[in-house]
Amino acid sequence: MGSESADSADRSRRPRRIGLFGGSFDPVHLGHLHVARAAQRAFGLDRIAFVPAAQPPHKPGRRLEAGAHRVRMLELALAGEPRWCVAELELARGGTSYTIDTVRDLPQALGEPADCEIFLLIGDDNLPGLPHWREARALLERVQPIVVRRVGALADLLAPLRAACGTELARKVERGYLDLEPVLSSSTALRGELADVQRQAADLPPAVLEYIRAHGLYGAPR
Repeated sequence: MGSESADSADRSRRPRRIGLFGGSFDPVHLGHLHVARAAQRAFGLDRIAFVPAAQPPHKPGRRLEAGAHRVRMLELALAGEPRWCVAELELARGGTSYTIDTVRDLPQALGEPADCEIFLLIGDDNLPGLPHWREARALLERVQPIVVRRVGALADLLAPLRAACGTELARKVERGYLDLEPVLSSSTALRGELADVQRQAADLPPAVLEYIRAHGLYGAPR
């Protein structure tokens, strides 16, 4: 009881910590949920907002499943997690989804204080291209990235960022490194499996798999 009371007091004294987990979620899978849980534990996040993209800038021309379907699949996947939510601001905004715009709009969209801390969940495969994201320096000054390990050595991945944005921001990114075992789940692979009646797509939450089949998404048999 004493430890729980101390934790509650610590949370009440610091700004709210909000995780921002953006992506296509086409479809959401168990790997996404594993990453979110690990990040929440490691960084003491009060809340995580899953933000489905309207059109990711790094996937030009790829047709995503309808936003309404991706939102509903997320809602099903997040059921039972009271501190997780779906934020539809990128879908409502439309067009190419830029993270800096979402970061600026997120506190108001969630009804959170303007001074809340925003923790941006990304994979370390994003690090080499991060200096080229829209307003990269402003983005890194506002958020604390949580960088999930997938490939390569951190020093090598941070080199382009250090050269473009300086040592201080590179160190900030390094402080958010989250060392997880590689997540084998992949939305791309799952979309291929779903069209095969013999495959069960075990990396999907059961309610999501049921929804996909009920609506015939990704070529899945009804």
